[in-house]
Amino acid sequence: MMHASAFIATSLDGYISRADNSIDWLEDASSDATEDYGYEAFVSSVTCVVMGRKTFQRILTFPEWPYQTQRAIVMSSTLKTIPESLGDNVQLFNGSAQDVVQLLEAEGDSHLYVDGSRVIQDFIAAGLLTDITITTVPILLGEGVSLFGGPLPKDVKLRHVATRAYQNGFVQSQYGFLKA
Repeated sequence: MMHASAFIATSLDGYISRADNSIDWLEDASSDATEDYGYEAFVSSVTCVVMGRKTFQRILTFPEWPYQTQRAIVMSSTLKTIPESLGDNVQLFNGSAQDVVQLLEAEGDSHLYVDGSRVIQDFIAAGLLTDITITTVPILLGEGVSLFGGPLPKDVKLRHVATRAYQNGFVQSQYGFLKA
């Protein structure tokens, strides 16, 4: 059985980036280099990262590719090429959340890191997301890219797993998705 997780930060009003896809507010807020909020342990537990085009393009602006030991799938119907410098660890996929899960299960992947608002929303709508960790940053952006901005075919019930408050005001909550 495939385990698909999301691990993401949002503003207090639920945005994961500004309207122009900037995450400057998050970079400013998380300047404490001594705390990673459990991210490294989480990333080391995944076998594959599944992300959307905008998330991929944002990650390409980082000083180095962060997923050296994981395979990465970029879900996009418009992107046609991957920079050669990333080698064979990054692949394009033009299909549904169900299709990518079937492919990755068949190829032996067991724990997916699902990243990007649209891809997370697609996995939730398809009933494929197993759990989500949301780190809420104490800032109001007023507008931007919403984590849960898309319509759902039905209510989605979750089970609270844990919540942790950090000294800098970040609040991290973990939830498991209940199967209907």
